Amino acid sequence: MKEPVLILSDLHLGHTASKIESVEQLRPLIDGAGTVVFNGDTFQELATDFRERADGLLNDLRNLCEELGAETVFLPGNHDPGWEGQGWLELAGGKIVITHGDAVMWGGSPWSRESITRSERLKKLWAENQEADHDVVERLGLARKMAMVLKPPRIPKARSFFGRAMDAVNPPRRSLEILRVWISQADRAAEFAERYFPKAEVLVLGHFHWRGCWTRSGRLIVNTGAYVNPHSASWVGYEDGWMKVGNVEEQDGVFSKEEASSVWNVD
Repeated sequence: MKEPVLILSDLHLGHTASKIESVEQLRPLIDGAGTVVFNGDTFQELATDFRERADGLLNDLRNLCEELGAETVFLPGNHDPGWEGQGWLELAGGKIVITHGDAVMWGGSPWSRESITRSERLKKLWAENQEADHDVVERLGLARKMAMVLKPPRIPKARSFFGRAMDAVNPPRRSLEILRVWISQADRAAEFAERYFPKAEVLVLGHFHWRGCWTRSGRLIVNTGAYVNPHSASWVGYEDGWMKVGNVEEQDGVFSKEEASSVWNVD
């Protein structure tokens, strides 16, 4: 894997709420990377209404990375579970673990309408995949199965902040679940790392769309946010044993890296 490594997540290519209408918007962000790790929900694989556009943008993204000389690693997320591979990536000899995050919580995406209304189907999945309670391969495989069970019959197409907010409070329980997940994501992520990646010092996630860095139980938890309204994103870089985190700046529809706000030596 070529360094420097750049980690991004939750581009949601093809979704009407994605801030990315053309992958050219990502050129300054990707330029200079040796490898780009797209940590899940890169494109709308499961959304029939968005799939054609999503496929086109994904192809453009591959071409852009090739033009810029960057290798690509695509990890699965709950919106694009079809990627091959184990579902996670390790750097620095396993000290850094990168995974989308939909395996962190029992219900996958507990704020979704489908997770709320299909809880019995989720219980059945867990009963049929009991090894997922202690085996990371099984747990990430279960997350992919959950993505199919939780596939909604329709994807909300609202793009504006108001439209997204109205979607979030319908039904009211959904908004409470969103807040609960945002508040507890770092704690649950640390518990996930302790169970499945006990040697990891850093866990890099997406999925929850709420960017930030937290220290829990001696581990660093990093969420890289999302490229959908009303959220913002962060970038994670790794090179020569050093990991950096910084905000992604959006100016005139173009994304670029702000200076790193935090730096850690994990070698």
